[in-house]
Amino acid sequence: MSIVERVDWQKVDGLLPVIVQEDSTNEVLMMAFMDKEALSLTIKTKKAHYFSRTKQRIWQKGESSGNFQIVKDMFIDCDNDTLLLKVEQVGGIACHTGRKSCFFTKLESGEVTSEVQESATANYSVLDKLYHELQDRKSADPKKSYTASLLQKGENSYLKKIVEEAGEFCFAVKDDDKKEIVYECADLVYHALIPLVDKNIHPDQIKSELQRRFGLSGIEEKNSRKK
Repeated sequence: MSIVERVDWQKVDGLLPVIVQEDSTNEVLMMAFMDKEALSLTIKTKKAHYFSRTKQRIWQKGESSGNFQIVKDMFIDCDNDTLLLKVEQVGGIACHTGRKSCFFTKLESGEVTSEVQESATANYSVLDKLYHELQDRKSADPKKSYTASLLQKGENSYLKKIVEEAGEFCFAVKDDDKKEIVYECADLVYHALIPLVDKNIHPDQIKSELQRRFGLSGIEEKNSRKK
């Protein structure tokens, strides 16, 4: 039996929960998921690879931030359905918020127990940064956060705003006002991200779909959807 096949993949529906610890201190850094390919890549390269449920793709930890995880050891649990990864956290930052660990907020009080050490998103694209920021705003006070208020009001509210912003963008184009076109397009993109945040769909999935369409004519692409 191969190492990968020691996992009970049927029990975990193809996505293996992974607990990640700092090898030198045993501090819990994060929790993630691996599919078979991500686990195979991790074993082969000795660098942690995970499967992102929001991006719907495999990613190497640190591919954007530079904060890689060098795998020192791996342990499967007694039910063969959870993995413990012991790593050397290069850069010292495991969380996208710029903290060492993803576990820094007390459940009962909401108290934040650690400070941001560095900008882990410095090398992210602006869409990536904005998406993470909007995800964080989900739990913000709707009285203080426009994003939180839109999400709290629900689909009808934010979909109405998308239609409104699309109309304003069209008017800017009709007026041939380049400054307003840029401004209104930015508004439209921001509001279009709200339902993606609500449905936990990362912009990378949109990029992948656009990439898939390269080499296809618009007519071919539409016909393929009908089929």
